[in-house]
Amino acid sequence: MAGGVGVIDIGSVSACLQLADHGPRTSACKYPTRLGREIRPDGALSRRGVRRVVRAAGATLEAARELGVRELFCFATASVRDASNRDEIVRAVERSVGLRPQFMTGRQEGKLTYHAARHWSGETGRLLLLDIGGGTSEVVLGASDTPELALSLPLGAGTLTREFLRKDPPSGKDVRRLERHVRRAIDRLPDNPSADRVVAASRILTQLARLADRGDSLRVSDLDRWIPRLSELSAARRARLRGVSAARAPYVLAGAIVARAMMTRLEVSEVDICPWTLREGILLRHLRGGRGELPLRPLRLR
Repeated sequence: MAGGVGVIDIGSVSACLQLADHGPRTSACKYPTRLGREIRPDGALSRRGVRRVVRAAGATLEAARELGVRELFCFATASVRDASNRDEIVRAVERSVGLRPQFMTGRQEGKLTYHAARHWSGETGRLLLLDIGGGTSEVVLGASDTPELALSLPLGAGTLTREFLRKDPPSGKDVRRLERHVRRAIDRLPDNPSADRVVAASRILTQLARLADRGDSLRVSDLDRWIPRLSELSAARRARLRGVSAARAPYVLAGAIVARAMMTRLEVSEVDICPWTLREGILLRHLRGGRGELPLRPLRLR
């Protein structure tokens, strides 16, 4: 696919390469990063974590070259973006791989994910998007390609797990502390927003939907049922549940707590699971000539 376009997303769980031909396509390469436990108390990524980022960036870049990608967008999400040694990480990747990761704010990420979800759904009315990530969570609402509301909250499942659920399995006291913290943090959300459709573009919520045996949707009642059960299990035992991956098993409880609190506050009883996320949003903007609206610069590969 000479002249192809790709996106590399360096996240807390993995680095992924996504390709585009005439439209978004499935991941062509995924390389594990497992950065969640590599973030030190001072907010810096450990040396081992930095090495993992470098290896993941190198592996996905090599795959991009082999697949004929000529124009590449590369960005890192909150686990690298918010690290206190971010500049060191960027220099290490650039020195070893020749690739300089870029960054977006949570609101920018939310708007692009909303763009992907809107095109996936074909929705012409008002769309409400929920996106629960590792470092932040986003809520975006709109009736067109340009959203009227885009909020980014410091409620990422990875961050909350490190701050509140340090024991494995967590204590009941720690779970209740997390639930209170999340309820306070979502006060910024609008009361009962009017939406024709509500979608969730989140890998954690995708796994929770599979766990609830729905696949393409998730209900508050599912979360009410599973949160107490997940609270009693260690990460290793959660990873044995249907639909839950080992990489996300430590964080799925915190993600479920955030999702339930958001849906309850927004008076949403059910969300549709959207398989298109931030990478698809970037590719869609690029392919539709919206480069001026992209907060990323492409790299030309030789």
